[in-house]
Amino acid sequence: MQNLGPHTISQSESDCDVVVVNSCTVTNGADSSVRGYISSLKRKNPNARVILAGCGAYQKGEELLKQKKVFGIIGHSKKESIADFISTKESFVELGDFDHIDETIVQDFIGKSRAFIKIQEGCDFECSYCIIPKVRGASRSHKEATILEQIDILAHNGFGEFILTGTNVGSYGKGTDTSLARLLKKISLIRGVRRVRIGSMEPSQIDSEFLELLDEPWMAKHLHIALQHTSDTMLERMKRNNRFAGDQKLFELIASRGYALGTDFIVAHPGESDALWQEALQRVEALPLTHIHAFTYSKRDGTESALMRDSVHGDTAKSRHRELTALIKDKNYRFRKEHSKNLEVLIEQSDRGFYRGYDQYYNNVEVLTKRDIANSWVSLEDVEVKDEKNYSKI
Repeated sequence: MQNLGPHTISQSESDCDVVVVNSCTVTNGADSSVRGYISSLKRKNPNARVILAGCGAYQKGEELLKQKKVFGIIGHSKKESIADFISTKESFVELGDFDHIDETIVQDFIGKSRAFIKIQEGCDFECSYCIIPKVRGASRSHKEATILEQIDILAHNGFGEFILTGTNVGSYGKGTDTSLARLLKKISLIRGVRRVRIGSMEPSQIDSEFLELLDEPWMAKHLHIALQHTSDTMLERMKRNNRFAGDQKLFELIASRGYALGTDFIVAHPGESDALWQEALQRVEALPLTHIHAFTYSKRDGTESALMRDSVHGDTAKSRHRELTALIKDKNYRFRKEHSKNLEVLIEQSDRGFYRGYDQYYNNVEVLTKRDIANSWVSLEDVEVKDEKNYSKI
């Protein structure tokens, strides 16, 4: 919003002059959702100029422009100039390049308790199911000084928890003289920084330098490490670099240091037979997992996986997804039972006396109190562990 210049934000799509759609293109379904939203928007406000931004601009932007569904298209490298594009009266296509790094210093996150800090862009992996490298470019790191300046400003403005984000966060520092671990150490020295979370990492990116930080008090006791599958046959088919034996060893090491562990898992990728699924599920059970982002495979045109023919039936995919999420739900419940004391919760939301936030293990906690604890830190000696979340009363 700092780059909007003289323009103001409307609270209603129906009465605004310009709508900027920041699109996703990770699946064919995402493209369809964007088209559907734009069509709905034009019915509500036919005079609005629609600007398509985000990853979808590269895949479907020019097609939508030819169909007169959108007024203009901008790529990631042009977002800093959004005020100029909002002002223009002529249709445009400005996709820019994949070398750009946004150096905007964000000074506030309105309505948020946590601050999200983008530290890198792009991805160098070539997973068979993923279109992202083609629409985000190669991995490139934000300047360390810019990252530290932004965190210093936000900490001064009252933020205490920082989430490091990016297309492929663990690749930060690649090709430079720094690394994610070294950046984390410098972040920890900034006054006001109380907790640091890391968006997602690959198993291969967790080295000895990073492991040395696990016992630091400012590290959130939760890591999200993207495995995508636990069958080596499927991992090879997905063109992944990780294999189960190494993943299990890594997860057990980190869990032994008191960490909750999450992962991404693609269910029903082409080639996932009944036998491979059962093998994968048994291996998931063996891992010290507590959280999961489970995705049912969705075809993405332009990827190798989209050309594979041995697809999994939709009903089977849904069944496997339910089976996997139920397993992790149970594992999470057991973890919360064992980690129900001395929780540090940052309150993010409130509703009629109930305050909600996340503890150091990235578990949801609901607090009932008559005190106003919005956007504050709460230390809980003990909580009541229920099916979906933890509860406390103060």
